[in-house]
Amino acid sequence: MTNEKQIRIIGIAHNSAIAILLIIGILLFIFSLISGSETYGGGLTGLTKNSANSIPWIILLVLVIIARKNYAWGGFLLLIFGGMITYYFNFRGGNFFISTFIFCLTVVFLSLVILFTGAAISKYNKDNELL
Repeated sequence: MTNEKQIRIIGIAHNSAIAILLIIGILLFIFSLISGSETYGGGLTGLTKNSANSIPWIILLVLVIIARKNYAWGGFLLLIFGGMITYYFNFRGGNFFISTFIFCLTVVFLSLVILFTGAAISKYNKDNELL
């Protein structure tokens, strides 16, 4: 396989990881914003009072945007964030759900994909810049 073909596949993996994290972040943001609002009376008031539940997913979206601009910082911060949510949502309390654990590990895995594919793309660009 030629280098150009390999770097194209790596680029697809990099962009796919960012897109998947972006979709997950948007869906979880909407779900966390809406899901608890009925306990506060629903409507705009309920959404406003329940907006604190959306903070982790806003952070995820910001980190994905950072990872899109700078893979090293963004990927590293996403990796730390994934580790934190894995601990917080799975091991901090008495509740352990395998689906939540798998989701949290997905964030960690995709952040590693962003880090490694970003490094490969950067190395390829530096090597071809010298030619």
